[in-house]
Amino acid sequence: MFGIEERKRLTDVLISAAQLDEQISAAALTGSAASGTEDRWSDIDLALGLVPEADLALVLADWTEAMYRGHGAVHHTDLRSGGTIYRVFLLANSLQVDIAFSPAADFGAIGPSFRLISGTAQEQKQARDPAAVDLVGMGWLYALHARSSIARGKVWQAEYMISGVRDQVLALACLRHGVPASQGRGMDQLPPAITTPLAAALVRSFDAAELTRAFRAAVEALLAEIREVEPDLATRLTDPLTQLTA
Repeated sequence: MFGIEERKRLTDVLISAAQLDEQISAAALTGSAASGTEDRWSDIDLALGLVPEADLALVLADWTEAMYRGHGAVHHTDLRSGGTIYRVFLLANSLQVDIAFSPAADFGAIGPSFRLISGTAQEQKQARDPAAVDLVGMGWLYALHARSSIARGKVWQAEYMISGVRDQVLALACLRHGVPASQGRGMDQLPPAITTPLAAALVRSFDAAELTRAFRAAVEALLAEIREVEPDLATRLTDPLTQLTA
């Protein structure tokens, strides 16, 4: 298990490496280190801007080799957004290291957690939480599949779909309360009046009656949350959603 000082030392090493790399024109800390909210379990989030003539594939290869050879990486996975590749490393000590590699034009803050260390950042389109109407749509879509999964005796799929309904409820509540709605980041900031009743939507066993009970609780919570944000839509959805749990 990694320690706080170990994480800090590696962060400093990576920043120094970026400043010495002729293919890197800018660097920034993102995530909790940039917002001052680091704790014992935080990972390392580093954003790198490439010089215009840099070969992204070669830069990725060089940094990946260094992470495995010098810093104990055991695996990595990639996420892509626009021209940026987020390479996420898992180290042998369980530390997660996220390094974003961006063309110069794509290097800049897409949210509030961005602290420029060197170079120049370009203004970027800010990341947005999902729209309430889209979360509502996903909520009833999960509900439809939860109903059919229970009826077909597909208990694992049913649990997955019921959890999906519940997650949309929580994301809608996050939007309403002004906390982050993506990836569960704001759920623990919601008031108990929202989260406590939703415990009823947790599946406690794969018995058909239990799946139906949890499903009914999830659908009731979904309708309640829709009434808070889109009352007219809630009126239209009440009858078909109620039929699913009959």
